[in-house]
Amino acid sequence: MAGTEKRIGLIVGREWSFPPAFIKEVNGRDEGVTAELVSLGGTKMDDLVEYSVLVDRISHEVPYYRSFLKYAALQGVSVINNPFMWTADDKFFEAGLATKLGVASPKTVVLPNKEYLPGIHHQESLRNLVYPLDWEGILSYIGLPCVLKDAHGGGWRDVYICRTLGELFDAYDGSGQLTMVLQEFIEWDQYIRCLCLGQTEVLPMKYDPRERKYHVEHDHLEPGLGARVVKDSLTLVKALGYDMNTVEWAVRDGIPYAIDFMNPAPDMDINSLTPHYFDWTVTHMADLAIRLAKQTPRKMNIAHGDFLLGRREG
Repeated sequence: MAGTEKRIGLIVGREWSFPPAFIKEVNGRDEGVTAELVSLGGTKMDDLVEYSVLVDRISHEVPYYRSFLKYAALQGVSVINNPFMWTADDKFFEAGLATKLGVASPKTVVLPNKEYLPGIHHQESLRNLVYPLDWEGILSYIGLPCVLKDAHGGGWRDVYICRTLGELFDAYDGSGQLTMVLQEFIEWDQYIRCLCLGQTEVLPMKYDPRERKYHVEHDHLEPGLGARVVKDSLTLVKALGYDMNTVEWAVRDGIPYAIDFMNPAPDMDINSLTPHYFDWTVTHMADLAIRLAKQTPRKMNIAHGDFLLGRREG
């Protein structure tokens, strides 16, 4: 890389409160590190990626960006988050991982798709599938009410709280080609969304999923519960290797259940985070990116060999 100044590149979508604030924060510090938006127009297999760090906010919706980020990672660029880890991002895997790590998680079942691509022949292409589904056995395990949601979704899209069999069947019949998971519904007393950065910092925020709203209340957790939420959040992000993530907890009878913790492009908009949490996010994201820019280039985990690291360290 030419010169001594380190560069941080930001790849973004429609969001437009975090990106300029982050760039201004990094460039306003006397750290020998600058930040800017990345410009891409086709990547050759021998191109030099002239960034120390790339912050990915949108490649889950733009596949070309994902290809570029994996190429950059092979060159030793620190990518937030590791683009090879996104392949693990499904809600059935996350439930199994939490259980493996000793973290409380709702009972979960992954279901066969309701519909398939036109080229799939139901008798010949789906020989391994049992039909009809054993709904009685599935529901005896999950119970009612339950939550049906897209295994690969986010942003509360395609999420259905089903309190009767009729509601469940209607939602499943309308799921199309999505792969759905059925999950035990946690009747929660408290709900917490934790912003986790750098596998070291956890900001537990009071969140109401019914309102889709954060509440700035600094004393919303009693000390024991707060300590457990922070510890379990770090266990999960260390196992996944995510440097930027949110972990959602539904608390029932004093036990925090990990509801959703694969959010590698978490919402960082000022209008949802509130100015208080937004300022914390911008400052600590800048801290993280600058620290990584100054470090020796790290080797990305392509083979997922670091899974369950959180358990080994715990």
